[in-house]
Amino acid sequence: MSTVFWNTIKYSPAVLGASLLVANSAYGAPSLEESSTEAQVAPQELTVAQATGESNSEILQQINIYNNEGKDVDSIDQVTSVSQLRDVSPGDWAYEALRSLVERYGCIAGYPNRTFRGNRATTRYEFAAGLNACLNQIERLIAASTADFITREDLETLQRLIQEFESELATLGARVDNLEGRVAFLEDHQFSTTTKLKGEVLFTFAGAFGDEKADGSGDGIDENITLSNRVRLNFDTSFTGKDRLRTRLQAGNFTSLAGVTGTDMARLGHDAGGGNDVEINDLYYRFPIGKKFRGYVGTSGLDLNNIFNPTNPFLGSSGSGGLSRFVRRNPLTLRGAEGAGAGFSYKFSDALKLSVLYLADDGDAPNPGEGLGLFNGSYSAGAELAISPIDNLDLSLIYVRSYQREGDINLSGSTGSPLAKRPFGNGVPTSANRLGAQASFRLTEQIHLGGWFGYIDAEAEDDNGTVEEGDNADIVTWAANLSFIDFGKEGAVFSIAGGMPPKATDIDGASDDDDTSYLIEAQYKFPITKNILITPGAYVIFNPNHDDDNDTIWVGAIRTTFKF
Repeated sequence: MSTVFWNTIKYSPAVLGASLLVANSAYGAPSLEESSTEAQVAPQELTVAQATGESNSEILQQINIYNNEGKDVDSIDQVTSVSQLRDVSPGDWAYEALRSLVERYGCIAGYPNRTFRGNRATTRYEFAAGLNACLNQIERLIAASTADFITREDLETLQRLIQEFESELATLGARVDNLEGRVAFLEDHQFSTTTKLKGEVLFTFAGAFGDEKADGSGDGIDENITLSNRVRLNFDTSFTGKDRLRTRLQAGNFTSLAGVTGTDMARLGHDAGGGNDVEINDLYYRFPIGKKFRGYVGTSGLDLNNIFNPTNPFLGSSGSGGLSRFVRRNPLTLRGAEGAGAGFSYKFSDALKLSVLYLADDGDAPNPGEGLGLFNGSYSAGAELAISPIDNLDLSLIYVRSYQREGDINLSGSTGSPLAKRPFGNGVPTSANRLGAQASFRLTEQIHLGGWFGYIDAEAEDDNGTVEEGDNADIVTWAANLSFIDFGKEGAVFSIAGGMPPKATDIDGASDDDDTSYLIEAQYKFPITKNILITPGAYVIFNPNHDDDNDTIWVGAIRTTFKF
């Protein structure tokens, strides 16, 4: 018998212990049943797959599956003494075997928190993986010629284990070979080593219906049905695996329903215009600072809701959320002067997070002219405290101090009445203290309830003969929504939302909004495939622009979302 063979069997004690212990900890990962959709593939299936070959699309699909394996799994750290493992004590039945594997063979690793988790169930594949790990260690020890002992019992044990797990070891080798081939294919066909390309395309049939416009002109509403689009291409670049540089190209050809109906309340939540001219819509960088901090900096498209949590999971997105602009997020605290600036968030715990930001209007920030720039133009500065006191309940409290220069006043985020948008007109610079509270509660697995309240205390920063410097105005809004998840089909969501769009309740030296508008929306998000979502729905506006002399306005829409 060769010297190499005898040297190999010298380390058979490591194999027996490793088979019982290492599989639970050597890789520090959950069972393959939990972490992979391919966990139960039999050896013969892998062989067939290799023999028959795969198309490029099948290879890419399986690459994605392999890429998802092991995500969110704790990393492992090699230990040099069994005393480093906090959940292993001398009274444990396998203590001596574990100590031998750690100190004599060095093929045991623990989790980062120095636990071994020896009672966790394991699969045969993990068992084989642990065996393979110690066999590799034995080969290294043989190469170093550090072994000089052997027993017949050890040899018999080693032979039995190799025979018992021969098919699993072969399967592991086949999986590695397949993975290497797929990785090589991906490297040859990838878009970039650091950048992922993601796309979203919206097709929307929409139309507004009613009698007269809400602007007092007496003109009728054009009730033509339109077909419009919005296209977004996101280039998400990561340099460390935990950061993200987003560069977004956008084009759209929507005509705002505000002009069609005479009120901002009728606007769609995704009505990007511009005649399909392509523009850089977003350009910002998100990065971690240690384990609890996350920083943000951007020059275009860095919005309040990118740093603050809108706390509205089923209606917040423009591509798959609310059809109306109003129901997507609190307009008084999560819309305003924004686009360029910086912010950060600090996560105290899973139940408490603080976010802080300073954002300038991205049209003002690069302009060095008088009354413009990063600090002298329109800006928003504020903080959000996000709280999760119990499972399935998210709360957030927001305060924002804003300033908007003359000619650029829009306090309501184009969702309310003309007075709520510009209580002192568009020629008077206006500052505002903005307060908001948002809530999101998952009542059951299928029912979600959410809503918000917003308040603005606005102040005129100049006078124009009609408005005096220091005049104040109060603006209020509220909304609620109810969503039914997996309604009729897995992934489908039926939602009802409504509330009072921003309303000016008190303006110094001027009349406020006399009446109250209400907007109610119903929509049904229905997934056609994983990448195609169709959302038919409608919303109605009672007393548009907070004036009961105005006729009720209806808006119907069918939005189709393609993602790739």
